[in-house]
Amino acid sequence: MTFSPPPPTTPKKPPSSSDRFVTYVFDLCESKRTQAELRRGLGLPVERCNYLHRYLVPWTAEAHVDAKRAHYAVAALIAARPRTARNLPAPGAADGEGAAARRARANLGACLGQAVTKSILKPATAESALHLMSRQSADAIHPGLPALTRQLLNGGIPLDWAVLLQDLTWWNRDRDRIATNWLESYFRITTAETPPDTEGAEIPDLTEETQR
Repeated sequence: MTFSPPPPTTPKKPPSSSDRFVTYVFDLCESKRTQAELRRGLGLPVERCNYLHRYLVPWTAEAHVDAKRAHYAVAALIAARPRTARNLPAPGAADGEGAAARRARANLGACLGQAVTKSILKPATAESALHLMSRQSADAIHPGLPALTRQLLNGGIPLDWAVLLQDLTWWNRDRDRIATNWLESYFRITTAETPPDTEGAEIPDLTEETQR
């Protein structure tokens, strides 16, 4: 009898720093007092988030200004989750996830697309929000996130906080790429069930045009 060696195992990659931060904030929110203190930073710049420093400085002491603002914003957004959203599954990193798996995680554009397909938002509203944000700096986006994320969560749309954290961190430095990802994810979802109607469409004779 011959024995086959066991298949090689792929070592699990450790969670990203963004995923670890989100887990840390969720753990903090187990305390109602701490959650309330984190919630005080909702929509505010770092300079006005005095109650958050004791919890977030260890994570942001060496971070650049945009990364620090993103961490404070996401911590406050998580703490401000409506009660109706407390039991929503928290999207996170899959064990050993690679680049493809990370790309598949839902960014804000994908969440807006899901909201449209579930009739939580009208397409015109969601697209207008996406196009507006794609032209704005992070400073202009942050104040509108509490209302937008609350609407999504109240509609049962889970948010991948780690992805949002990464996107906000790099928004001012890589806005075009991130905004494109949001728009592509949005339209990938909203058009999945309504492909373009090409049945019966007349296809032009390109050969005839070339011969002229």
